Amino acid sequence: MAGERSESRSAAGGRNPWLIAVVVSIATFMLVLDTSIANVALRNIAGSLAAGMDESTWVITTYLVANSVIIPVSGWLASVIGRKRYYMLCVAIFTIASLLCGLAPNLEMLIVFRILQGLGGGGMAPSEQSILADTFPPEKRSPAFALYGIAVIVAPTVGPTIGGWLTDHFSWHWIFFINVPFGIMSLALVQWLVDEPDVLERERQERLKGGLRIDWVGFILVATALGCLEIFLDEGQRNDWFASGFIVTFAAISAVSFLLLIPWEFSHRDPIVDVRLLFSRQFGTSFLVMMAVGAVLFSTTQLMPQLQQTAFNYTATLSGLSMMPGGIAMLMLMPISGFAGAIVQPKYLIMAGMSVVAVALWHMTSLTPDVSFGFFAFARIFLMIGLPFLFIPISTAAYVGLAPQQTNQASALINVARNIGGSIGVSLSNTVIAQNAQIHQANLVGHTAQSSPAYQQVLRQATEHFVAQGSPMIDAKQQALGWIGQLIARQASLLAYIDVFRYCAVATALLVPLALLLRSPRPEKR
Repeated sequence: MAGERSESRSAAGGRNPWLIAVVVSIATFMLVLDTSIANVALRNIAGSLAAGMDESTWVITTYLVANSVIIPVSGWLASVIGRKRYYMLCVAIFTIASLLCGLAPNLEMLIVFRILQGLGGGGMAPSEQSILADTFPPEKRSPAFALYGIAVIVAPTVGPTIGGWLTDHFSWHWIFFINVPFGIMSLALVQWLVDEPDVLERERQERLKGGLRIDWVGFILVATALGCLEIFLDEGQRNDWFASGFIVTFAAISAVSFLLLIPWEFSHRDPIVDVRLLFSRQFGTSFLVMMAVGAVLFSTTQLMPQLQQTAFNYTATLSGLSMMPGGIAMLMLMPISGFAGAIVQPKYLIMAGMSVVAVALWHMTSLTPDVSFGFFAFARIFLMIGLPFLFIPISTAAYVGLAPQQTNQASALINVARNIGGSIGVSLSNTVIAQNAQIHQANLVGHTAQSSPAYQQVLRQATEHFVAQGSPMIDAKQQALGWIGQLIARQASLLAYIDVFRYCAVATALLVPLALLLRSPRPEKR
C-alpha cells in the first residue's frame, strides 16, 4: 500500500523518476550557489555602489531574512497553489530577481531585489524535496536524495570559486546574471517533464472547498519570529550584541513570537506550519541534526575564504580554488552514500559522518602562519568526506513514518533547520573570532616587553631588513615596529580561528550520540 500511495503522488507521470530528480536539482544548484557566491564579492559590491562594508552586508542579511520568512510556510503555499505551479512560480521570481540584482543601480535597489530573490528562492528547496519524497518509494529515497544532495552541498563549495573568478575577471554583476540561464532551463524542463499528480489536485480542491482559510496569525508569527531571529544572528556581532538596543529589540520580538507561535499552531485546525512534527521523536531528531549540519557546512564555507583572504592574502579566486578539491571529493562520495543508505540504517551513517567531521575540524586546529595551499585543500577534502553521510541519511530519516500529506510541511521544516543552523553557526563563529582575537592580541602584546631579549632581537633584525631596503634608520625602526604589530595581529587572528575549529570539533563530537534517537528500520533492497 505504501508503494501505491507513493506512486499515486509521484511527479514522474510514467517517466523515469531519476529524470525528475535531475530536473529539480538544476534549480537547487542555482539556489544554493547563490547563498555562498555573493559572500566573496561584498567588497566589490560596496566599492561599486559607493557603500560601506557594513551597509553592503545587508545584501546577504535581507536575502536570508526573506528566505527564512517564506521557507516554513512554503509547504502550506504548495498545498494551496499546487505543488508544480508554486514551484515554477518560485523559480520564475528567483530568475527575474537575479536579473534585476545584476542591473541594480544602487545599494537600496539591490537590497529590494535581494528580498524578492529570497522570497522566490525560499520555496524552491522544500517543493523539490517534497517532489522527491513522493516520487521515490522509501527504499529508493536515499539514492535519490544523494543525487539531489550533489546540488545542495556541492554548490556552496564551488560558489566561492565561481563568485571569486567572476568578480576578479568580469564584475560582481555576473554573480547574479549567471542564474538567468539556469532559471530559464529549469522552467522549461519542469513544465515539460514534471507532472502534478491527480491526488494532489484533489486535495487542493478539497482544501479550497468552502473558501480559502488562511492562518494569518500563524503566518505573521512565523515570519516575525524567523525574520527577527535572522537579523539578530546576522547583525549581532557588528552591533555589539545586547549592548545595542537595535539587537535587543529584534531578539525580544523573535522570542515572544516563538512563544506565541507554538500554542497557536497547535490549536489551529489548519496551521500554516505543522509544529507538531517537531515534537515527534523521528522528525524532531532529524531537525536537530540537520541544524548541526547546516551550522558546520555554512560556517566553514564562509570562514575558510575569509581566513585565507585576510590572513594569507589569497585572492577571491585562489581561496575559492582551495575549496574546489573538497567539492570534487563530495561529488565522488555522494553516490556511495546513497548506496550505503539503501543497506545501512541512517542513524549509523549519521554517527559515522559526524565522527569524521569532528576529526576533520580538529585537524584544522593544526593551522600555522606558514601553511600552504595544500593544507587548506586537504582540510576541505577531509571535512567533505563526512558531509555526504550526514545530509542524505538525515533527509531520508526525516520522512520515515510520515503520512503522504505531511511531506510538504516536512520538507519546509527540514530546510528551515538547515538555514537556521547555518545562520547560528556563522554568527557564533564570527563572534568567537572577533572576541578571541582581541584576547589573544592582548596576551601576545604582553609577551613583547621592551626588556625581552627575544623581542629586541626580532626588532633589530627587522630594522636591519628595512635599512637594507634603503630606509633611513629612524624610518626603518618605525617600519619594523609596524611590521611586528601586524605580525601580532595576524597571529592573534589565527589563534581565534583555531579556537572556532576546536569548539566546532568538540560540539560535533558531543552530538554523535543524538543519532541513536532515530528509529529508522533497516531498509530492504528491492
